[in-house]
Amino acid sequence: MNVMFNNRDPVYLQVVQYFKEEIATGKLAAGKEIPSRRELAGLLQINPNTVQRAYKEMEEQKLITTEGNSPSRITMDEQVLSSIRAELLSGAIDVFVESVKKIEVPIDELLHLVREKYELQRVKE
Repeated sequence: MNVMFNNRDPVYLQVVQYFKEEIATGKLAAGKEIPSRRELAGLLQINPNTVQRAYKEMEEQKLITTEGNSPSRITMDEQVLSSIRAELLSGAIDVFVESVKKIEVPIDELLHLVREKYELQRVKE
């Protein structure tokens, strides 16, 4: 697990964001078991209470399920899974639009530039 923490957002929310990104990209499949709270705290070198808070948040958002003493798992709910991807895309687009609207680029030119950059990035991968 490779999480790059920043100093502006609460760590537990960054952990939630990491899991959302892993789910959206298919790296964490529906039903997959995730590390225990203590194990994740050790992997990320963060406080176990922070992980507990992140897991609680993910349970409230229905990203993960935990039944009794069983390990936590990624949700099987297709509606929740598809909404994660939509949420991440919408957030990224909002940030992008906010940052480029000041430049007042015509939409056709902007879309062309985005397409070029996107295709270039895919080739690099």
